[in-house]
Amino acid sequence: MALPHDPLWPRAASLFSQKSENQADVTVVGVPASQTSLSPTSAHQTPNAIRQALQRYSTAHSDPRVNLEKVSLQDAGDITSPDSDEVVAISELKSIAAKSSLVIALGGDNSITYCGVQAMQATGLITLDAHYDLRDGVSNGSPVRRLIEAGLSGKRVVQIGIADFSNSTEYAKRAKDFGITVIPRSELRSKNIEDIWAIALSVAGDKVFVDFDMDVCDRSVVPACPAAAPGGISADELRQFAFLAGSSPSVIGADITEIDASKDSADERTVRLAALVVLEMAAGFSTRP
Repeated sequence: MALPHDPLWPRAASLFSQKSENQADVTVVGVPASQTSLSPTSAHQTPNAIRQALQRYSTAHSDPRVNLEKVSLQDAGDITSPDSDEVVAISELKSIAAKSSLVIALGGDNSITYCGVQAMQATGLITLDAHYDLRDGVSNGSPVRRLIEAGLSGKRVVQIGIADFSNSTEYAKRAKDFGITVIPRSELRSKNIEDIWAIALSVAGDKVFVDFDMDVCDRSVVPACPAAAPGGISADELRQFAFLAGSSPSVIGADITEIDASKDSADERTVRLAALVVLEMAAGFSTRP
């Protein structure tokens, strides 16, 4: 990627030092999973695509509270894929989380949410997702069900952006039976994002993992997400949620999932949006008290 160099316009990628043994405020880590996906995908290629997209952005932000220079940011590289050994992947993520206040896992398909919550020992989960992810079996459609069956309380799970015509009544019933708080896409049209986030945090509790399944967005802004539908949330709404997640002290981890970088548009709009989710979370983190 040949990009111009301007010493007065530092690139966001320069903020992320390579992996070290030191404590970091925010650590990004690749989790290249794709083999259990319900739709054929090359999502394992996406972590590096997001890293490349960080080259496209600067370190500046309009919020005067934001100062990325005061946040220690680290890139831990890629861990073992949970497709090959989920137990090892969880162990490696756990080691990274022990040395970071906020871990952002770059997926990979949505199956990695199981690893993230388990590794960070989160007691609450907020998903931004068009789908419930409550299917049977082990796939990118099952992490929420697997987590609840592994001990996560459904009453500490909030699902934001669940889309009409993208789920079934049986899985809606399953969500209700588990005690999950569902905030459908339709509800976002009439409520303030900050108010919705406050509700989600009040339900999820004090050790929260946030799943940014990018197919929650409108298909026009995430063409590399196979299951995205027209009418999802906007890129700007997603970025607002990312900033709020980063700024919330109770959020200890997050993931960005369901992008197949090999299917992105020529302008790379999907991975560019994913890179902005990383930056908005880091920006939000810099405003924490």
